[in-house]
Amino acid sequence: MQADGQDMVLYTNPMSRGRIVRWMLEETGQPYRVELMDYGQAMKSEQYLAINPMGKVPALRHRGVVVTETAAICAYLADAFAGQGLAPALDDPRRGSYLRLMFLAAGPLESAITIKALGVDVPAEKSGFVGYGSHATVMSVIAQEAAQAAPWLLGEQFSAADVYLGSQILFGLKFKSVEPHPAFVAYAQRLMARPAWQRAAAADDALIAGNG
Repeated sequence: MQADGQDMVLYTNPMSRGRIVRWMLEETGQPYRVELMDYGQAMKSEQYLAINPMGKVPALRHRGVVVTETAAICAYLADAFAGQGLAPALDDPRRGSYLRLMFLAAGPLESAITIKALGVDVPAEKSGFVGYGSHATVMSVIAQEAAQAAPWLLGEQFSAADVYLGSQILFGLKFKSVEPHPAFVAYAQRLMARPAWQRAAAADDALIAGNG
């Protein structure tokens, strides 16, 4: 739900992980404004580095609070708009599983996919040096989580964990950095059927096509 207001601003590029945050924003149903950032000088400008010293997107500004790092933004939005039910409450026993899945996706899963995509093979005897151990182990665990999703990672409650971990699977399937395990494909189809995902994808695709 895009808006002209200043309460929520997403700094993004349609060919970035900012797509994940736009999806999360659409799930919250809150109005937001997009600041489109080009790669190169725009992201390294003094003005933008004051927002994100890493000089990358996405970044979110909400009522004076700036949050960077995609998983952190998703978690922040889930808690900031708790009424939308996008994260278990602090006293909900599922909160531990939710946090585990968020950090599993932000750490081991992304690292394993990225390193494999770069063509780096971690020798078995060196697996203790990397946080995820081995690519095969990580993908086996994620496939089990996807297979058990009924229909979502936390059962009937869709959460920010589905947005973030689910996006890793969606991107991986699209760019062939994740094997098309039946559990991944079925889970991805359910994710893409969500109206919020469809709105977010259409908005970013329109920007890429020059129609946004």
